Amino acid sequence: MDIKQEAMQMHAQWRGKIEMKSRVPVKDSHDLSVAYTPGVAQPCLAIQRDPSLSFTLTRRWNTVAVITDGTAILGLGDIGPEAGMPVMEGKCVLFKEFADIDAIPLCLKTKDVDELVRTIYLLSGSFGGINLEDIAAPRCFEVERRLKELCDIPVFHDDQHGTAIIVGAAMLNALKVTGKEIGKIKCVINGAGSAGVAIAKHLLRLGVQNLILCDKFGILCEGMEGLNPAHEEMSRLTNRGHQTGSLADALVGADVFVGVSAPGVLKPEMIRSMAKDPIVFPMANPVPEIMPDEALKAGAAVVGTGRSDFPNQINNVLAFPGIFRGALDVRASDINDAMKMAASFAIAGIIGPDELKADCILPKAFDARIAPAVAKAVAQAARESGAARI
Repeated sequence: MDIKQEAMQMHAQWRGKIEMKSRVPVKDSHDLSVAYTPGVAQPCLAIQRDPSLSFTLTRRWNTVAVITDGTAILGLGDIGPEAGMPVMEGKCVLFKEFADIDAIPLCLKTKDVDELVRTIYLLSGSFGGINLEDIAAPRCFEVERRLKELCDIPVFHDDQHGTAIIVGAAMLNALKVTGKEIGKIKCVINGAGSAGVAIAKHLLRLGVQNLILCDKFGILCEGMEGLNPAHEEMSRLTNRGHQTGSLADALVGADVFVGVSAPGVLKPEMIRSMAKDPIVFPMANPVPEIMPDEALKAGAAVVGTGRSDFPNQINNVLAFPGIFRGALDVRASDINDAMKMAASFAIAGIIGPDELKADCILPKAFDARIAPAVAKAVAQAARESGAARI
């Protein structure tokens, strides 16, 4: 039985990967009176007077909503909200297992930005944080932007920022391995969807100066016609030399390749055209832009992919549990840029000098050090940046 068959069999057996359990006893009339009526009126009235008490008198303080519209589920695309439920349940399992956070999957039957924003905002008072998941670009940018303006709790699109944070951590350590400085490298990102745009912004914040973003149409360049708002913004932030052409053109002399695009688009000859000791992160799943053995054979010094069967897996599970744990612990109003940068440095810092090498730039997903280290760093950044409320 292969993993696909086993997964199908087990999902039929499990009939759902999460469940609701009571945290209080209800064994007699006294228990009922305290947990429910008439006693429950007292915390209700207290919250009415001070809504912030909803974080101390209910489970809101430790509860996150995992929300999708079903339009970008894994590598499957627009398969609908119901079909996205197994993934959302799985994400909720990861929240619980890695950071002891209660997460609720919500799959919304709309692709309309206004409906998504309004619905999620109306639900936000029940949660301590919102994790947006598998919402297609460019819709995801607008949904997150508007929700961050409306909501007083963290709103975090993991496909964008979780991926960016892990890529940032991987790059920090890969640069140590290759002896290169972040401010002097040339970095090329292939794929200008939600992940590619977020990675580009995050790497710029970390100190990358020379960054080129490519998509199916080639190198993104300021002044190009037909760009959507996200691409237009990125055309102003990247490619300051106004280079044009294809991915192959962009990669000449580049130090770093980051792929969030399609299988097989990175050819060995492109790697050979890069600078000495190139860093290559082909992250298309399940088939990357180039297989790691091919990339190494072509001259890559460090390779990381999204797959678990090769070294240096660039996996969001290294980031989001600890990020939300830290944000919830200080009742943050947002997950801001400072907190994201702190998460990248915390993840990179888990790999000590004695561990760091070309095939070990990131900790493994089950490394127990990750979530506590990330949570601590994120909470501290929230305090220093003013996002923390306790």
